[in-house]
Amino acid sequence: MKQGTLALDQCGAFDRLPALKRQLETELVLASGRLVKKEIDDGVIKFVTGLADDLTVESVVIPMYRRHTVCVSSQVGCRMGCRFCRTGKIGLIRNLTASEIVEQVFVARHLLGANIRNVVFMGMGEPLDNLDHVIQAVRVLGDQRGLDIARRYITISTVGLIDGIDRLARIDGGPLNLAVSLNAPTDTIRSRLMPINRTHPMAALKDALQRYPLPKKSSIFVEYVLIRGVNDQPAHARALSRYLSPLRVKLNLIPYNPAPGSEFAPPSNEEFQYFRSLLEDENIFVRKRHRKGERIMAACGQLGGRSTASR
Repeated sequence: MKQGTLALDQCGAFDRLPALKRQLETELVLASGRLVKKEIDDGVIKFVTGLADDLTVESVVIPMYRRHTVCVSSQVGCRMGCRFCRTGKIGLIRNLTASEIVEQVFVARHLLGANIRNVVFMGMGEPLDNLDHVIQAVRVLGDQRGLDIARRYITISTVGLIDGIDRLARIDGGPLNLAVSLNAPTDTIRSRLMPINRTHPMAALKDALQRYPLPKKSSIFVEYVLIRGVNDQPAHARALSRYLSPLRVKLNLIPYNPAPGSEFAPPSNEEFQYFRSLLEDENIFVRKRHRKGERIMAACGQLGGRSTASR
C-alpha cells in the first residue's frame, strides 16, 4: 500500500466514504437543463432549453464587438399580458428557479461557445415577478466561483412593478442596471398595451425611477416599442419627452417586431426615423435597437413559441 493511501486509511477517511456518498446523493442537485434546439440568423442564436419537467424556455445570444450578450428568461410564460408580446399570450406557467436561470448562461457560454460578458433579463417572463430566484441567480452569475460576470454587465428589465423596483434598489452589493418597458407616452395608451399600468400607473412608476439609486454617469434604460398608429405620432413624442425629461435615462427605440396573428404593425423606416428625430430635438438620448433575429422569432417580443419539449 502506498504511503499516502495508508495515511488516509489511518485517518479513517475510507470509513467515511459511504456517508459522504449518501450526503452527495441527498444534497447535490445536478443541472437539469438540456439544449433542445438552436437557430441562427445573422449571428443571433436563439436556443431552447428543456427543463426537468419537459417545459422549455427560449433564450438569445446577441453578437457584439468581441463579446456577446445573452438574453435570459426568468419564467415559463408571463402573467403581465402585454398585447404586443408573444410570451404574454402564453400566460404564466411557472417561475424558473435560480439554477434554471443560470443554466441558460452556462449553455450560451459552454455549449454554444459564446464569449458572454453581458446578461440581460429580457427574455420570457417578468423578472420582478420572480425576484427571489432572479436575485439568487445574479449572485451566482457574479460570484468568482460561479460565472464571474460583473454586476455592471447585468441588466434587469421590468414592465414597471414598483415594489420590485424598490426592492431591487436595496439588494446586497448595490443596485443593478435597470431597464423599464414603457412603450407609451400616456396612461390611456399604456393601459391599452400593458394591463399592469392599471395598477402601476405612469406617475407612480416615475416616482420609483426617480428614487432608484444610480452610480455616477449611469442611466436607466427605457424601452419603447414603436407601433404604427398606436404610439408613433408627433404628439406622442412630445408627451414622452415631457415624461422622461426629469429622469436620467437612455431611450431604446425599438420597431415593433410582428408575430403570427398580431393585431399590430411595425412603422416604416421613414416613420421610425421621424419619431426618433422628434425625440432628439427634445434632447432625449435615443438609441435605435437594431432588428436582428426577426426571421427566427428571436427579436424583442417574439419569444414564447414553445412550452414543452419531448425527450
